[in-house]
Amino acid sequence: MADKSISMWLNEHPEIESIFACVCDLNGTMRGKRVPVAHAEKVADGGLRMPLSVVNVDVWGEDIEDSELVFETGDSDGLCDYTGRPLVPITWTSRPTALAMLWMRRDDGSPFEGDPRRALARIVERYSALGLTPVVATELEFYLCDPNGDHPKAPRSPVSGKRLDSDGALSLDELQHFDAFLNDVYDACAAQGIPADAAISENGAGQFEINMMHVADPLRAADDAVLFKRLVRGIARKHGFLATFMAKPYGERSGSGFHVHFSLIDGQGVNVFDDGGEQGTPLMLSAVAGLLATMQQNALTFAPHENSYRRLLPGAHAPTNVAWGYENRTAAVRIPGGSHKARRIEHRVAGADANPYLVVASILGGALVGIEQKLTPPEAIVGDAYNMDLEHLPLDWASAIEAFEDGNYVQNIYSRRLQTMLVECKTQELKRFAREVTDFEYHSYLETV
Repeated sequence: MADKSISMWLNEHPEIESIFACVCDLNGTMRGKRVPVAHAEKVADGGLRMPLSVVNVDVWGEDIEDSELVFETGDSDGLCDYTGRPLVPITWTSRPTALAMLWMRRDDGSPFEGDPRRALARIVERYSALGLTPVVATELEFYLCDPNGDHPKAPRSPVSGKRLDSDGALSLDELQHFDAFLNDVYDACAAQGIPADAAISENGAGQFEINMMHVADPLRAADDAVLFKRLVRGIARKHGFLATFMAKPYGERSGSGFHVHFSLIDGQGVNVFDDGGEQGTPLMLSAVAGLLATMQQNALTFAPHENSYRRLLPGAHAPTNVAWGYENRTAAVRIPGGSHKARRIEHRVAGADANPYLVVASILGGALVGIEQKLTPPEAIVGDAYNMDLEHLPLDWASAIEAFEDGNYVQNIYSRRLQTMLVECKTQELKRFAREVTDFEYHSYLETV
């Protein structure tokens, strides 16, 4: 039966001419079809078909060679279900359009377990069976760059015309200089139902962070992050900038992170992490222990690209060690201060380049491992985690792929199908990067060795 909310929304927005019907692939990229408004009922009733493999292409959009999925299914089509999120207007295109968020199922009606949004839904269902609801908020950092040239450069101020040449942490001037861009971002967030909160100027030249409000719906929080990244890139182009969520676009400047805050509430809306003090409940501590136990194995979902590991280099001011602490931003897992009623966990590992569905699934899934197995964390660290002798995250992409492939906790969180798909995808990308010789290598070796 068709979902009537799409037709109702379109009746309220008669200016819309077409709909981008999209699913999210493993890399967090939206892929799909442009559908005339006249055929909107096909989007609403789940009649839109796309290959199941559309969510399993590499970062360049290429098919995965020797894909287990393609071999087993003959690259069969799946059906695209409407997720129920209202259509979102796209305000930066030349003609009025909207985007419909879809997810995939098989012909027999079963959810396609390789869809990253389905992976997060499975985790949410497991919390629901325990009578718990995760409350999630995200923080995404990004850079605005000059779009001219093959390499990123800091943008010119729209006010002074001068190129930004210094870091401007919490700079009010930088926020004011890019006021028109930020206003359009907030307007678009409001139109798309994204609960954008505070914006700050971050440590790098042209770097910003926009925080989201907490929502008691992890799928909605991840949807918001996916839409937000697309929205920022579109509005940046409208203003003559390039926006990037690369983890480390500049070797000498701060990387861009994707921090996730979460708590758990019971059926009465009570925060089950709150013990009335600063310590947090035993259940919260078990969640922390699960995050630590699964962090190395899940690192590929937090740092999925070659560039991701430049952000995670020792001394780069991003978490590299498996550690937790109270009000300690050098730790991978931080328990923020403030009112005990808002007791929560902040996970600081992921880069802004990661797929929000997989990031949130790995975090909530890792916490669930700790809760279900009643794990106990080590003592909270005090001081600088960067310089402590602790277990560390994988130092390179190949090690992270191997850890995700072999991890004993991974299939406690993800289906074997998604695990295999992500390993195949990232292995293909790794091999292609290994075949590319960089300009720096030529400069260093061509006439020297």
